[in-house]
Amino acid sequence: MLRETALGFADSRNLDLVLISPNASPPVARVMDYGKYRYEQQKREKEAKKKQKVIQVKEVRLSPSIEEHDLFVKASHAAKFLDEGDKVKVSLRFRGRERGRTQKGFEVMERFAEVVKDNGSSEKRAAFEGRNLVMILAPLPDNVKRAKAKQTPEAEDKDS
Repeated sequence: MLRETALGFADSRNLDLVLISPNASPPVARVMDYGKYRYEQQKREKEAKKKQKVIQVKEVRLSPSIEEHDLFVKASHAAKFLDEGDKVKVSLRFRGRERGRTQKGFEVMERFAEVVKDNGSSEKRAAFEGRNLVMILAPLPDNVKRAKAKQTPEAEDKDS
């Protein structure tokens, strides 16, 4: 149909003529209430945004000379973060003469990863960033599912 005819048709029904596929031959247009369409589209986007889980990165700091008990305390904090579905950045700072003994830092990082292996896996292996040794741990997929399951009942209780 001609453009003018289509515009008249849309105008007679108080609707808009929306060009769907301008590059097609012939171009494809649709008669619709564009304001209502945009409103529903924004509503869908807002609903999808609600269902997203924003993954935060929590940080745990270690030192090369950390004692065994302190390592377990830090690991329990990291395990809690991983169970909640957050990523954990483990950083180990070398100061002064400690930089000469980087192997000790790698051993501490390996030990830390071993302790939290039931809660998360290493997303990025230990590597140097300046004078810090950095490793990133990601939650295991089944832990993320459990964390979402814990959050869902709470959200339903708040709605009631």
